[in-house]
Amino acid sequence: MTEHLNRLTPRQIVFELDQYIIGQNDAKRNVAIALRNRWRRMNSPEDIQKEIIPNNILMIGATGVGKTEIARRLAKIADAPFVKVEASKFTEVGYVGRDVESMVRDLVEQAVGMVRTQKKEEVKIKAEQAVEDIILDALIPPIHGSGKVRSENVSVNDNTVPEDDGELNQRTRERFREKIRSGELDSRKIEIEVQQNQAPNVGMIGGAVDDVSMMNIQEMIGNMMPRRGKKRKVTVGEAKKMLLDEEASKLIDMDEVKSEAIQRAENLGIIFIDEIDKVASSRSGGGSGPDVSREGVQRDLLPIVEGSAVNTKHGVINTDHILFVAAGAFHVAKPSDLIPELQGRFPIRVELNSLTESDFYQILKTPKNALTKQYEAMMQSEGVELEFEDGALREIARIAFEVNSEVENIGARRLQTVMSLLLNDFMFDIPDKIGADSHIIVTADLVSEKLSHLIKNRDLSQYIL
Repeated sequence: MTEHLNRLTPRQIVFELDQYIIGQNDAKRNVAIALRNRWRRMNSPEDIQKEIIPNNILMIGATGVGKTEIARRLAKIADAPFVKVEASKFTEVGYVGRDVESMVRDLVEQAVGMVRTQKKEEVKIKAEQAVEDIILDALIPPIHGSGKVRSENVSVNDNTVPEDDGELNQRTRERFREKIRSGELDSRKIEIEVQQNQAPNVGMIGGAVDDVSMMNIQEMIGNMMPRRGKKRKVTVGEAKKMLLDEEASKLIDMDEVKSEAIQRAENLGIIFIDEIDKVASSRSGGGSGPDVSREGVQRDLLPIVEGSAVNTKHGVINTDHILFVAAGAFHVAKPSDLIPELQGRFPIRVELNSLTESDFYQILKTPKNALTKQYEAMMQSEGVELEFEDGALREIARIAFEVNSEVENIGARRLQTVMSLLLNDFMFDIPDKIGADSHIIVTADLVSEKLSHLIKNRDLSQYIL
């Protein structure tokens, strides 16, 4: 579990984040240190490991400046389970809003999915062989009560293979196995048996039942009921996809998966709590109204962030070493409006900068997943080449920055709106009016022509942009 982290030095982590996120160097440095500290803790002497707690981070910045993207990319770099929740969800139906512990259970589910996928990849070759055997049995059914196989109706290279001894039949099966692997038989129809999950949806009458108990009840009833197979007629290609997951699942030990997943969630898990400022209550206000609900959510969050045991359907998970990253714009509330105990659990404060016109230009040009590259790829799928001149990128950046300044600042998300308005006519005309092998060049003049009237008409831009 620590081998991958060993290769990720703080500088390497920042370098990886730079491939997708422009600016915000202070935030990148802090999350890089927090991630490296996990490896340092796990490689410390055992008697001190449990005492080293993560330095949870509070990110302060306007929407669209990269708070969520930094946390999400950090999780991908570390190959760590990641969950994003919005703190305001916990107050939607008053004080008894969504169960705060649900974010920890979601993290465990993420970890189980990651470990299961990894284990299935390890047994993929064996699973593929098992799938081939099932398909071969469907193509060349065994003779009842005999070790031989029936091959009267089987043709290889359009020649009928007569029923012969076991050695010849075995050679026939191997020839068919090669054809299955090469995809020659993918369009051929066969009948296979697919396992169906018989677990019912269970509802409870009477007192409230918590989520964990309900999940356990459903799983228990599902395990008690026999699994039934359903005959389906599909192509060989479809059968390979349908059966591979089923056969791989038979080869992995789910108890081992759950145990490893809980360890991964405990030691590598990252929970991103967005809109934390929405549950900050005014310290000068009274003790009534929405402030009660908000402070109640903070007090529910506190034990989880401090470190506690949470029951999940896969087992008990301790949250002591999960990394919590909270974020908020804090336009109205201030970090000091959070209850002191919760403030103390987010010792690292990082203020993210608002994006400049130059930042917008770099966001359009530099990241691996830049919007310009996404549009180029989509048009390339239609055989159309799209090219952006440098002046066009600067003009798009200028317009996006100007709209953010005058209408509402939504950060880098504004670029999506501007790019959509700029290119929608082209996207609509492809491939009917603009055919394959066409070459579209986006110039600064084209950008001005398409978008300048929206900037000038402020009332219109408030609705459209």
